[in-house]
Amino acid sequence: MSLSPQLVLKDVFGYPEFRGQQQSIIEAALQGRDSLVIMPTGGGKSLCYQIPAMLREGTGLVVSPLIALMQDQVTALREVGIAAEFLNSSQSPDERREVMNKLRQGKLQLLYIAPERLVTGHTRSLLRDVPLSIIAIDEAHCVSQWGHDFRQDYLGLGDLGALFPGVPRMAVTATATGKTRQEIVTRLELHEPDIFVAPFDRPNIGYTVQVKTDARGQLLKFLQTHRDEAGIVYCLSRKKTESIATWLCGQGFEALPYHAGLAADVRAENQRRFLAEDGLVIVATIAFGMGIDKPDVRFVAHLDLPKSVESYYQETGRAGRDGEPADAWMVYGLQDVVRLRQMLDESQADEEYKRYEGAKIDALLGWCEVIGCRRRPLLAYFGDSQNEDCGNCDGCLTPANTWDGSEAGQKLLSAVYRTEQRFGAAHLVDVLLGKKTDKVQQHGHEQLSVFGIGKDLPSTTWRSVARQLIVAGHLRSDAARFGALVLTETSRGVLRGETPLQFREDPKRSVVSSKKVAAIRVVGEQDESLWEALRACRQSLASEHNVPAYVIFHDKTLHEMLAYRPQTASDMLGISGIGQTKLDRYGDRFLSVLRGEPAA
Repeated sequence: MSLSPQLVLKDVFGYPEFRGQQQSIIEAALQGRDSLVIMPTGGGKSLCYQIPAMLREGTGLVVSPLIALMQDQVTALREVGIAAEFLNSSQSPDERREVMNKLRQGKLQLLYIAPERLVTGHTRSLLRDVPLSIIAIDEAHCVSQWGHDFRQDYLGLGDLGALFPGVPRMAVTATATGKTRQEIVTRLELHEPDIFVAPFDRPNIGYTVQVKTDARGQLLKFLQTHRDEAGIVYCLSRKKTESIATWLCGQGFEALPYHAGLAADVRAENQRRFLAEDGLVIVATIAFGMGIDKPDVRFVAHLDLPKSVESYYQETGRAGRDGEPADAWMVYGLQDVVRLRQMLDESQADEEYKRYEGAKIDALLGWCEVIGCRRRPLLAYFGDSQNEDCGNCDGCLTPANTWDGSEAGQKLLSAVYRTEQRFGAAHLVDVLLGKKTDKVQQHGHEQLSVFGIGKDLPSTTWRSVARQLIVAGHLRSDAARFGALVLTETSRGVLRGETPLQFREDPKRSVVSSKKVAAIRVVGEQDESLWEALRACRQSLASEHNVPAYVIFHDKTLHEMLAYRPQTASDMLGISGIGQTKLDRYGDRFLSVLRGEPAA
C-alpha cells in the first residue's frame, strides 16, 4: 500500500489534519511543480517539504542558513523516526564523510545543508550522483537584496533548476512583501511556480507598543507577568545586550546574552540552554533567532526599534509558535530613529538602497504611532487584510485619544526654521520650553522669538509631536547632520495653517490582553500533581535522549493528555502530536504516569 500525505501526517507526525494550504502545497510538490510558500512563523512550513521528501523517490535537500536551525530540525525528525542528517561547518571531517556515505547509499530521507556549501563544486558533484526528491530553500527572503536579511550565498542558488532537472523546488519564507516575492522567483529562477500566501495573522500574539520613557522600568513591569517563562529581549547593540542580561539576573530572572561578538562556544552554549531549559530569557541582537524552533516562547520584547516592519514581524513571530497566547512588546523613541538613520547613512550601500531602507524605517515608525487597531495595518503592510479590529493589541484594549495639534506643530516647525534646521529634537524642546542650557546660550537661541513659546506642554508631549510630524512627513531626521530635524515640502502647509493636524495621545496605563487572560490554559489545583508528573516524565526522557523537552512533546500535547487521560496505546494515538514512532518510544512511560503507576 502506497503512503498518502494524510497517512504520513497522522502516523509519523501525530497530527489529525492539515492546516490551511499545507495539503495543496504538498500536492504541488508531489506533482513535480516549483512553488513559493509564504507562511507565518509557526504555520507549519516544514511539513510542506518534509512530507514530499518522504513520499517521492530520493533524498530531500533542505537549504538552511543557520547551523542551529539544521540541528534543531534534524533532532526533531529523528525523534519521529525519519532518517535525517545535516552537512555544515560544525562537523568534523569524519562526521561529514559519514553523512556523505549515507547519502550515496540512499539511506537519507532528508539532508539539511548550508547555502555556502551547496554552491561549491564538490558538493554539487556529489549531489548529481544521487536522486533528489525535492529541493527546499528555507528563509528564501535571504536571496532578496531589497529584503531585511540578504545573504550573498543565496545568489548562487538560481541554477539549481538547471543542475537538477525534474526536481521540484520550494522556496519558503515567513515574510516577504510583493516586491520581495517577485525577486525570490526571479533570482531563484523558479519555473512557473505555484505561489501560496497564507494569512499573515498570528491571532495568539498580543501587540503592545509604548513610548520609551524609562526603558528598564518599563521592561521590568512587563516581565512581571512573564516570570518563569521563556522569552527573547532584543536590543540594538552588543554592549546593551550584556548589560540588560546582567541587570535582569539582578532582578531575579535567569537571563543570558547573545550577540555575534561573543566567543562561538559561549554563543552556542547560551543558545543550547535557551532551547533546552524552561523559563530562560535570552537578551540578544538580531544575530539571534532566525529559524529558532522553540515552541513555548511566551514573549518577544524590543528595547529598541527594529529596522523595518519585516524585521519586527519576523522577530515577534518567534513568540507563541505553539499557538498558545504570547506577547510582542516594544518601547521606542525618536532617538531610535536617529540611530537607525545614522547606521544606514554610514553604510556602504548605494543611494537607491538607502532611500528604500529609509522608507522602511518611516513605515515602522508610522505603525508605532497608529491610532486604533495595530493588527490591521500590520497585516495590510504584507498585502493581507482584516475587516474587524483584533481586540488583542494596545490600540484595541486602551485606545489612544487624539488632540488638535495644529498649533503645537506650527510652534515646533517654527523652532526648526528659526534654529536653521541644524539641531535635534532634544535641543528644540529645550528652546520651546525656555530652558537656558549651555547649548541654548552658546547659540544665542534664548534671543529667538520661539524661545519659551511651548511652556504650556511638557517635554514628553513635545517629543511626541516631533515623532508624529516625522511620521506625517512634515519633518525629516537628517542623518548627514547627525539627526538634525529639517523641514520638508509639506511643512509650509502646516506653518500657514492650511494643513490641520490631529496627534495621538500616548496612553498612560499599562495594557493587559483580555484575550491572553481568557486563553491561557490553566491547570486546576486537582490536576497540579499529574501535570507536574507529566512534565517530569518529559524532562527525564529529554535528558535520556539529549534533546530539548519540547522535542519529546509540546506543552499542547501534555495538556491534551491531562484533559483526556488516555489509558491505552490506541487512546494515545488520538492525542495531537503523538505518532506511531513517538508512541513506540515514549508511550509506555507516559501511560504509566497517567495510570498512576509507581515509577520503575
